[in-house]
Amino acid sequence: MNFIEFLKVVFLGIVEGITEWLPISSTGHMLLVDEFMQLKESEAFKEMFFVVIQLGAIMAVVLLFWKRMWPFGLNEKKAPVIKKDIFGMWFKVVVACIPGAVITLAFDDAIEGFLKGNTFPGTKVMLMAVVIALALIFYGVGFILIEKWNKKRTPRVTSMEEITYKDALLIGLFQVLSIIPGTSRSGSTIIGGLCIRVSRVAAADFTFFLAVPVMLGYSLLKVAKYFLDGFVFSLPQIWILLVGCLVAFLVSIVVIKFLMNYIKKNDFAVFGWYRIILGIIVLAVFFLFM
Repeated sequence: MNFIEFLKVVFLGIVEGITEWLPISSTGHMLLVDEFMQLKESEAFKEMFFVVIQLGAIMAVVLLFWKRMWPFGLNEKKAPVIKKDIFGMWFKVVVACIPGAVITLAFDDAIEGFLKGNTFPGTKVMLMAVVIALALIFYGVGFILIEKWNKKRTPRVTSMEEITYKDALLIGLFQVLSIIPGTSRSGSTIIGGLCIRVSRVAAADFTFFLAVPVMLGYSLLKVAKYFLDGFVFSLPQIWILLVGCLVAFLVSIVVIKFLMNYIKKNDFAVFGWYRIILGIIVLAVFFLFM
């Protein structure tokens, strides 16, 4: 890996760390960045890398939320105890994961094949750019409208502990939308929470919990597919994965802290406007220069 490629990986790690937790679509940003600043790697490796780099972001969540996520501890007498409330939360997370797991296993390959131009040869760039741009704009409008709607409503759920199994399933159904690039996994989860009157802070907290099994499982699935297709990692590719994950981890720590402080006093409308502006720019660049 030469210095230029190293800088590309660092930049992709920064993009991942910022966009994974803000509701603006990390996958959409990574694919757009790669169109203008391509890594000199195979399409198969990059497809896997853009998912596996999320492991760095996961580790940031685990580090920051460890005490709230780990269900085992010690009591005052140093005897082991199980924290039932944390176990209960993880059961709700499992329920929320079910819709996404089913849809991903059933349609992930078909959607990727369509977007990569396997259905219509020679249309990869067009399909990818247009789909990402439209998803950015559509859900950007969604964020703005939902936030305006919520100004007239009082949250029914104000903390993550108040989320029920029904709430978890509904949020999981919304997360299915993120299978389309440009949607945003965190964005779809947060929109789902806001629609069923979960507060911003509770929706964001649940998003962090939900991200751990979802992103870990999806990363393992991509790596397994990569090896099953007959590919192996070269030494430079191992370094690309390590550097990308490390940078994503460090940036994610800063971004998660920022987001949790930001939403205590502000809504998500600013991210909606960002999505709309970026989507319009992507469409303009594509139709003017492609």
